[in-house]
Amino acid sequence: MSHKHLKEAFISNLNGTSLLEISLGLSLAPLCLLCRGLLLILYYLHYGKPLNSMKYSLLLDFLVLVSPLVLSCTVLSPIIFFVPITIAVFCAGIFSKIYNQRRHESRVPFRQIIQEFQKTYLDPEYIPAITVFRVYVNLLTAISILAVDFPQYPRRYAKAETYGTGVMDLGVGAFIFGNALVCPEVRQKSSVTQPKLSNLAKQFFSVWPLIFLGVGRLLSVKSIEYHEHTSEYGVHWNFFFTLAFVRLAASLLLAIFPKNKSWIIAIHLAVFYQLLLNAASLKMFILHGSNGRDTRVGFLNANREGLVSLLGYLAIYMASVQVGLCLLNCRNSVRGWMEAVRLLLLMALLLFLLLHVSQTQVDAVSRRMANLSYCLWVLAHSLTFFTWFVVTDLTLVFTKLLVKGSSVPSCWNVVKPPDRDTRYKSEAVPTGRESKLLHFCLISAINRNQLLFFLLANVMTGAVNILIDTIHSETAFTLCILHLYMFLNCLIMYILHAKNIVLKFW
Repeated sequence: MSHKHLKEAFISNLNGTSLLEISLGLSLAPLCLLCRGLLLILYYLHYGKPLNSMKYSLLLDFLVLVSPLVLSCTVLSPIIFFVPITIAVFCAGIFSKIYNQRRHESRVPFRQIIQEFQKTYLDPEYIPAITVFRVYVNLLTAISILAVDFPQYPRRYAKAETYGTGVMDLGVGAFIFGNALVCPEVRQKSSVTQPKLSNLAKQFFSVWPLIFLGVGRLLSVKSIEYHEHTSEYGVHWNFFFTLAFVRLAASLLLAIFPKNKSWIIAIHLAVFYQLLLNAASLKMFILHGSNGRDTRVGFLNANREGLVSLLGYLAIYMASVQVGLCLLNCRNSVRGWMEAVRLLLLMALLLFLLLHVSQTQVDAVSRRMANLSYCLWVLAHSLTFFTWFVVTDLTLVFTKLLVKGSSVPSCWNVVKPPDRDTRYKSEAVPTGRESKLLHFCLISAINRNQLLFFLLANVMTGAVNILIDTIHSETAFTLCILHLYMFLNCLIMYILHAKNIVLKFW
């Protein structure tokens, strides 16, 4: 077997892992974010000033926000159930230290603190959890696309062949979910004074970078005979094409139907597509080709997984648009967001129940087909993942109220209560170097150049695979390569952010 075929076999014919393990794994990112925030607040409590070194900020962010994720999907994967508990206990210890020191300085009862916290108003112009969700999906994707080629990455985390729930299977759908949350239709960027066709034309033009990247990936992979998992999207198709065509189709649907009815469109799409899979023998076509013997002759046969699954991904996108619109409702207080958390968790619970029914009565989860069960699974876990970030932000807001003057990057800003004559105003607006440092963090840096980060990760993944025999790598060497790879990616984003460079020209 050639080295190329050996690598293809290494990432093929897998079955995924359990929903419980994925849920526990997803809790790591919010816990890491909480840990970073609590450490910054504790630093301010001890020294009376924020961490004012860009070098140490980068080091802290990488060690706390990124490194635990690399370790958890490699050497710590056998004890993954204990990793979130350990980080949670560590966070509880930091919070206890902060609260005890604050209690010695101020004798305010805990009940009064809770009441004040619930009445706190938050900046309605910015929802940090959306940014953090999208950045962490990007980070987890960047780690996985290289780590999967090493033996230390558990095979159960990789993409399942036909049926199954691998961590990487969820990443594809979560990427779609995150993009829909910030699409122009959700952000109200489509002008009401302009014709719908004009707004639609702008959306068509905005996806050309994705088409360009898709073509670039196709040509580069074919030219160097890079190993491919053909049953993932097909012979010529890739995720860049899927994302581009889903966005185009969604823009067309949202130009025809009301935005606030996108959830109805999503249900119809998902159910109709599942009926086609079952009743029209479309499932057999995806799995075995038009001749029943896995033919790849002709464009449709060659790329059947990528082309047919567009309907499932479009359903996820449309449902996510509805979530984004709901999040933009005027929730400007802690109490309002606590109610939103309850609503989001109820929605996630309902989706998990529907997923159970769908898996037992209809079909198992299949990323390859993007069937109904896959759509429900992606939406349920994405909502849960997002909700944990909202809870993390609220916890950090509460802790910041305990330590007046402290700040945490990529976290909600507390504002004064709304007034009839004035707009929302921040209670403490940092200036000069402090203002720059407040927003200078790895999350902000990656957020400003997300597509570049994703592209850079893909290019570096290819380079590592060409230069290194990943399949036979030792554990210590694997960890060094993965950490170096992620650090270089993060460092480039950090430098661009420091120089205020955003590489977006469309």
